[in-house]
Amino acid sequence: MTSTNLTDAERDMLAKPNPAVISTIRSDGQPVSAATWYLLRGDRILVNMDVGRKRLEHMRRDPRVSLTVLDEASWYTHITLIGRVVDIYDDVDMTDIDAVSTHYAGRPYPRRDRDRVSALVDVDRVHGWGAYKNNDQA
Repeated sequence: MTSTNLTDAERDMLAKPNPAVISTIRSDGQPVSAATWYLLRGDRILVNMDVGRKRLEHMRRDPRVSLTVLDEASWYTHITLIGRVVDIYDDVDMTDIDAVSTHYAGRPYPRRDRDRVSALVDVDRVHGWGAYKNNDQA
């Protein structure tokens, strides 16, 4: 795979509110994926979820994840970030989910009756396709 350093073009793409899918690993070893919102925070990816989400349980047990981000203008162009969750913490004041919701929907997150949890992902490898194509895979 490529270097873990994101290029400026990759960063620009990841900074947009693009559709994304996160994959986690179930307890039986099977991968499972779900659509998600995310934010690029420096060199890390922030994801935020309801406290009851199964993927949170998966991340706590096995921190390996991948996030595929699809360019909203051309789904043929996408970037997959392969990494691991390095921090999981309660989003007590909903600062993180409000930031993510504002990024995607232009307003703070409307549902305030359920606890939220944030996870930070360190990116180990990057794979791109379309405009970000690289064939340097493991």
